Amino acid sequence: MSLPPCEVAWFSALCDDDYEFLGVPDPALQSSFEHCRTIALAAEASGFDNLLLPSGYALGIDSMAFAAAMAPMLRRLRLLVAVRCGEMHPAQLARQIATVNQMLGGRLTVNIISSDLPGETLASAPRYARTVEVMQILKTLLAGQPVAHEGEFYKVNLAPPRIATVGHPAPPLYFGGLSEDAREAAAREADVYLMWPDRIGAVSAIVEDLKARAARLGRTLKFGYRVHVIVRETEAKARAAADRLLSHLDDAEGEAIRNRSLDSTSVGVRRQAELREASSGDGFVEDNLWTGIGRARSGCGAAIVGDPNQVLAKLNAYRALGIEAFILSGYPHAAEADLFARHVLTRLEHAPLGV
Repeated sequence: MSLPPCEVAWFSALCDDDYEFLGVPDPALQSSFEHCRTIALAAEASGFDNLLLPSGYALGIDSMAFAAAMAPMLRRLRLLVAVRCGEMHPAQLARQIATVNQMLGGRLTVNIISSDLPGETLASAPRYARTVEVMQILKTLLAGQPVAHEGEFYKVNLAPPRIATVGHPAPPLYFGGLSEDAREAAAREADVYLMWPDRIGAVSAIVEDLKARAARLGRTLKFGYRVHVIVRETEAKARAAADRLLSHLDDAEGEAIRNRSLDSTSVGVRRQAELREASSGDGFVEDNLWTGIGRARSGCGAAIVGDPNQVLAKLNAYRALGIEAFILSGYPHAAEADLFARHVLTRLEHAPLGV
C-alpha cells in the first residue's frame, strides 16, 4: 500500500526532560539555551522536518522565547511551539506567533495545550471551552482577518497583527487530549490531532472517532502521534538500551516525578498508566511498544523499541491507520536523534506536513 509522506519531528528538551538514566538528573543535560540549541541544530542537520518545543509552568526555558532565538539559526527546520493557552491573552499570543512565524519564514507550527493556570483548577468542560475560544481568536487573527469575538471567556474586537498578512500562511494548530471535551474541541478547531502511545487497535479507534466528529462539523483533521523511540542495530541491543535507561531508577522517585506534573490526573495520563499496568513483566504492551518510560514520566509514557526494520514497520503500521505526523524523542535526546536519523529516517518518505 502506498502511503503519503509523513512529517517526522524530534523533541528539544526545554523542560529539564533529558537523561542518560531516567529519573537521575544530569547537570550536563538540564535545560539551557546551549543544550537545547545543540538538539535543534542537530535535528535540522539530520533531516528532521519539525521540532517540538515543549512548555512547562516552571521547568526549563520558555518555548516562544527559544523559538525566536533559534529562528535566525535555522534554514529549513520547522518549529512546533507548545503554548499553554490560559497563560496570556489570545491577541497578545497572536502577535507573538505572527512575529516568530515571520522570523522563521512561515515555518512555525503551534501546539495548543489546554491547561490550567498555576493555582487554578477549571473543570474539564469550561477549560476546553476556553481553549476553543483561544483557537478561534488565533485562527482569525493569524489569517489576517479582524476578529469580533463575544464569548464566555474572551471579548475581543481587534484588527489582525499587520505582519500576520505578510506572505506566510497562518501556522497550523496541533492539539491533543483524550477526554470527551478534548475530542470535541479538536474536532471543532484543531488542524492536527495529536495522540500519545497506545495499542494499534486503540489508535485506529481514536482516529476513526475523531474523523467522524470532524465530519459532522464539515471539517477534516490530520493526525499526529507522539512517542519515544529506542533503535539499535539488533532488537537485543535495543532492549538492553531500554533496560539500561531504567537501571538507576528509584521507584519512589519515579512516582514523585509523575505526581509533580500538573496534568497528572488527566484522562490521557491515566490511559498511559493503564497501559503500563497492563504490560507484561518486561514492560511491553504489544510488539515493540514498551511502557517502561512511563515509570518516571507523566504524559507520553511509551517507546517504540527494536531494530531498524522493526521500528520502521511500527511507524508504517501507524501510517496505515492515518497517522501523518510523528513527534519522536529518546534519551539522551541528541544521541537518540542521531541513531534514529541514521537507522530509520533515511528510509522513511517524509516531508513537512501540509495543512
